[in-house]
Amino acid sequence: MSYPQAESPILAQAVHLQHHESAAFKEIYGFAGSQGVVNLEGVLNMPRGRDSDTLVVMMHPTTSLQVLPVPRALAAAGLHVLCAGNRYFRNDTPLIMEKVAVDLGVYIRHAREVWGYRKVVLLGWSGGGPLALFYQSQAEKPTVRTTPAGDPADLVAAGLPPVDGIIFQAANISRARLLSQSIDPSVLDEHDPTRRTVELDIYDSRNPNKPPFSSDYVDFYRKAQLARLRRRTDMVQEVLEGLRKQGGKEQERGLLTHRTMADLRYVDPAIDPNDRPPGVCVSGDPESANSGPVGWARYSTLRSWLSQWSVDDSHVNGAEAAASITVPLMVMENSADEACPASDLPQIFAAAGSIDKTHHVIKGAKHYYQGQPELLAQATNLTLEWMRSRKLLAD
Repeated sequence: MSYPQAESPILAQAVHLQHHESAAFKEIYGFAGSQGVVNLEGVLNMPRGRDSDTLVVMMHPTTSLQVLPVPRALAAAGLHVLCAGNRYFRNDTPLIMEKVAVDLGVYIRHAREVWGYRKVVLLGWSGGGPLALFYQSQAEKPTVRTTPAGDPADLVAAGLPPVDGIIFQAANISRARLLSQSIDPSVLDEHDPTRRTVELDIYDSRNPNKPPFSSDYVDFYRKAQLARLRRRTDMVQEVLEGLRKQGGKEQERGLLTHRTMADLRYVDPAIDPNDRPPGVCVSGDPESANSGPVGWARYSTLRSWLSQWSVDDSHVNGAEAAASITVPLMVMENSADEACPASDLPQIFAAAGSIDKTHHVIKGAKHYYQGQPELLAQATNLTLEWMRSRKLLAD
């Protein structure tokens, strides 16, 4: 039996955009990137019967956003919010960050030239934060012409349309930096993750180093993490070079990286402290996440590793990008964020080149605002007030 439901006050309109791409190598399959055409899917959330000259655009590098609390709350408050999916929708294995920026530019150009929005604000939530800053930096002062693997990705010629303001909300500096601080340094054999160094395994009860960790151990651990990350990068570059030299049609390979969820923050709340509970990470129990099949950079292609995960090669660094932007910026920090490092947001604020920049802390707010409707409302009101005060939103 079906029951009649009241009409939702929010109209969710499916968006399908296409753009052409000529590339020697296709890293995605199926309809999303077939026959030289890239297909993009998004959802435009609008309050019924309420027009607007302003559009808030949200894009995450790896996932969809329309079911999450932030865009829904903003739309309920009267904003037009586009949740823009890129070509790697829910699959970051082959993701190339430079191409994600191109996809974002397609949406923003369409919003201005076809839909007629006069003001566009980028809201970078979570992993969308460094993407938003990277995009705007390349729209204002483009420099990138190739991917870190050397493939064409000309953001200078792309002419990315700049936005009018950026909100950096509950976000991190970069995916590459996240991995550099969360990859498990105890792994001795990349093909057999059971072979590990006990003194570097923070989940092994035999490890004599216990939280709260000494500063010497933290330094030792971080250096070992960076060393493992760079060994993986060296291997990636070596294999890519070998494929290029041998010629032929084999141009890419898949990469499995075990145990990538071992940030010291997960077990020692005194490291990069905030109001988060101890013993948690964005994927729940950190030890289970570390040994399980899902985690940062667990599955990747060679090219994606360099573009997305290599701290020495990726073009996306939120702090560096923030330094070259000029539009108004609001940094919104959730003080109990269990996903994004607490120190990342003040670093973004300090690095930002915008003359008009503000930093707000929402006390007690978690990453997803689970069970915190009052704090979600506080974040929504901050967004509305900031946009109005910068004349980015008309009453």
